[in-house]
Formats: sequence, structure tokens, C-alpha cells
Amino acid sequence: MNLQRSSLMQSGFTLLELLTVIVIMALVYVLVPTMFFSGTSGADLRKGSRDIASGLRQARSEAVNLRRDTSLVLDLEKRSFSLSGHEKTYQLPESVELKLFTAQSEIVSEKQGAIRFFPDGSSTGGRVTVASGDRKFLVDVDWLTGKVSIAP
Repeated sequence: MNLQRSSLMQSGFTLLELLTVIVIMALVYVLVPTMFFSGTSGADLRKGSRDIASGLRQARSEAVNLRRDTSLVLDLEKRSFSLSGHEKTYQLPESVELKLFTAQSEIVSEKQGAIRFFPDGSSTGGRVTVASGDRKFLVDVDWLTGKVSIAP
């Protein structure tokens, strides 16, 4: 009878062992997502680059349809942009970094610049880089055709 009782008591886990496993699982649950998903999500980067591309396409469309120069003015510090002649300002996610490469004549200040479109559809050309850490999207404007494209 003693043999049966000691074998029954040995099968199973102690409360201490169960608590240890639960604590380890809780730590993994908390730490793993922050290790892999810290910073800006890819969705924020894509959204930011698509918003800028959309604004550039709208500026080109206005320039052609209204037969007047139209610019997209980008504020790098505030992470926003607007179209010339419009009061509305479009805000980009706070977590993205912006860089602007444009014609010298379109640089307003160190933190502001523009890409201008002409009535024939051409532009001054340029590139807006939307980045977070090592990830980035390049929004390019071809100077000859005014075509706007996004490259990862």
C-alpha cells in the first residue's frame, strides 16, 4: 500500500513548477512583441508614402487641368504637406522621417521645400523619402513626364 501511495504522489507537477512556467510564459508574451514590432509599422510607412504620392498626383492634375503651375509644399519638421493655393494641410504619421530632394529653386528653407508641376505635365522633379529606421519608401517624380512612382 505504501508503494502505491508514493507513486501517486510523484506523478504530476508541484505548484512551484506550474507557477514558474506561468511566469516564463507571461514574460515571453510581454517581451516578444516589443522585440519584433517596435517602431513604426510598415502600414504607417506605406500610408505616408501613398499620401504623398496622392498629393503629388493631385498637384500634377491641377497643373494640367487649370493650366497653371501647382506645387506640393512639404514641411519636413511638421511632417505635413499642402498644395499651393489650398488651405488644407495633410498630416503624416509622427513616427515617420521625411527627406526631400528637389530643385534648388524649390527649396524654401532647411525644413521646407516643394516639387512644382507645370501646365504641360512636366515638373521640377524630385524625391521624397519616407523612412523609419532601416525601412523606407521612395516617392519619385520624373521631371520630364511628371510621373509619380513609389519604390520600396
